[in-house]
Amino acid sequence: MADRSKFIETIQTGYTFKGASITIGAGMLDGDVLSDALVKVPLSTMNRHGLVTGATGGGKTKSFQLIAESLSDVGVPVLLLDIKGDMSGLAAAGTVNDKISERYRKLNMTYEPAAFPVEFLSLSGEKGVRLRATVSEFGPVLMSKILGLNDTQGGIMAMVFKYCDDNKYPLLDLKDLTKVLQYVTGPGKQELKDEYGVASATSTGTILRKIIELQQQGADVFFGEKSFEVEDLMRTTPDGKGMLSILRVNNIQDRPKLFSTFMLQMLAELYSVCPELGDVPKPRLVMFIDEAHLIFKEATQALLDQIETVIKLIRSKGIGIYFCTQNPMDIPAPVLGQLGLKIQHSLRAFTAKDRMVIKQTAANYPLSEFYVTEDLITQLGIGEALVTLLNEKGIPTPLVHTMMCTPRSRMDVLTDEEIQRVTDASNLVLKYNKDVDERSAYEMLAEKMEAAAALAKEAAESPVPKKSGRKPPPTLAEKAGGTLLNTMIRQGSNLIVRSILGSLGLGGKRRK
Repeated sequence: MADRSKFIETIQTGYTFKGASITIGAGMLDGDVLSDALVKVPLSTMNRHGLVTGATGGGKTKSFQLIAESLSDVGVPVLLLDIKGDMSGLAAAGTVNDKISERYRKLNMTYEPAAFPVEFLSLSGEKGVRLRATVSEFGPVLMSKILGLNDTQGGIMAMVFKYCDDNKYPLLDLKDLTKVLQYVTGPGKQELKDEYGVASATSTGTILRKIIELQQQGADVFFGEKSFEVEDLMRTTPDGKGMLSILRVNNIQDRPKLFSTFMLQMLAELYSVCPELGDVPKPRLVMFIDEAHLIFKEATQALLDQIETVIKLIRSKGIGIYFCTQNPMDIPAPVLGQLGLKIQHSLRAFTAKDRMVIKQTAANYPLSEFYVTEDLITQLGIGEALVTLLNEKGIPTPLVHTMMCTPRSRMDVLTDEEIQRVTDASNLVLKYNKDVDERSAYEMLAEKMEAAAALAKEAAESPVPKKSGRKPPPTLAEKAGGTLLNTMIRQGSNLIVRSILGSLGLGGKRRK
C-alpha cells in the first residue's frame, strides 16, 4: 500500500497555485477518495489547450460540461462544438440523486444544482443563432484550401477575387462566386485577358464542380449575410458569468466539408480579430471540440494544417482550445504536443491492438510512483480519470487518479420546447437570423451579360444595307486587265508551288 501522507503532500504541492483556479475533483489512492488532495486547474494556464479522452461511457463529455460550468462561473466565455447533441443540458439545473449524493460525500463537497447562460448556434436550419460568413471574408487563399484547388486553380481564384475587388462586385455567397467564374470564361473573357490573364475553361469547370460538392453539403446556408462577429462569442452576462455558446452540429458526419469550412473560417477570424495579450490571469475564450476524432478523420488537409498553426499561435491571444476524443492517438502528433491539460478516462483492452494503444497512451503521461499507469487506465470507473496539467511555470504536474466532480447542470438534453424558449430569449437571433440578399456580383454580372446578349441579338437581326441599282458590266479595258491579272496570279502561284515541291525533292518529275 502506498504512503498516503506522501501522496497527499505530492498532490497538494503540485496542485497549489498562486492565482485563481477551478476545482475538478480529488485524488484517489488504492480506491479511496482523499478529499485533502484536491485537483485544481489554474486559470492562467487554460489558454494552453487540453485534451479529454476515454472510451464511450467513461464520462469524458461530462468532464467537458464540468469545466465549461466552472469557466462560466469565473466569467470566461466558452464555445462548445456539440457533435453528439448532448450538451444542451447546461441551460438547465441538474437534479440530485443517490449516486451524486454519494460522490459528493466522498469528495467532502456540497452539490449545488445550477443552470448556466447558454446561446445555441446553428450552421443549418436547426434552432439557434445562424452562423454565416461571406465569400469575400474567406479570401482566395482560404477558399482555395476549402475547395482543395491546385496551384493553377488557386491562381484563377485569386484572379477572380482581384477582378471583383477592382470592379466593386461584392462576393457574398456561392452563387456570386459561381456567376463570376462563368463570366470570366464566357462573355468577360476578352475584358479580363489583357489585365488579368486568361482563365482556362477546364480549370474553371473543375472549380465549379468543387463548389457544387460543397453546396451539396449545405454550404449555401453558411455563405451569405449577415456575417457572424466572433466578438459575440466573448460575452458575459450582467452578473459576470461567461456565456456558453453551444454549436449543435450533430449531423457533421454527413457534412465534413461544411464543418471544415466553418472551422477554417472561425479559427482564422479569431486569430485575426483578437489582439495579442501575452500571459493573462484567465483566458478570453475557451473552445471545446467534442468527438474530435470525427473531425480529424474527415477533415481536409487544409483544416488539419490550420488547426496545427492556430494551436501554436493563438495561446498568446488568450484563447484555449480543448479536444474531446476516444484516444490520444486520434490527435495528430503536432497538435498533441501542444496540449497542456490532459484528462484520461478509462480505455478497454479487448484485443491485442487495444493493448498496444493503451501502452502508447500510458507513455504520454508522466511517470508516477503511486500508479502503474498502463494497468490503471483499464480499471478507471465512470467519472474517474487520470489528470496532469501544466502549472503556472509551465511544468507538468504529478499524474493523479482523480474522482471527478459531477456537472451542476442537467446531465441530459433539453426538450425541443426548452431549446425554443432559450432561442426565443436570444438577442443574437434577432441580429443574425434575418435573411439578407443584397445586390452583389451575381445580380451585377447577370445584368451585364443580359445587356451584352441583347446588343448581340440586335446586331444579328439588323438588315445589311444594299446598294441601289445593278452593277454596270465591265469595260473592255477592265476585262483585259482582269485577264492579265488572272494570268499573272496563276503563273506566280505555279512558280511558288514548283519551288516548294523542288525543295522537297518532288519538283521536275513528270508522270510516265
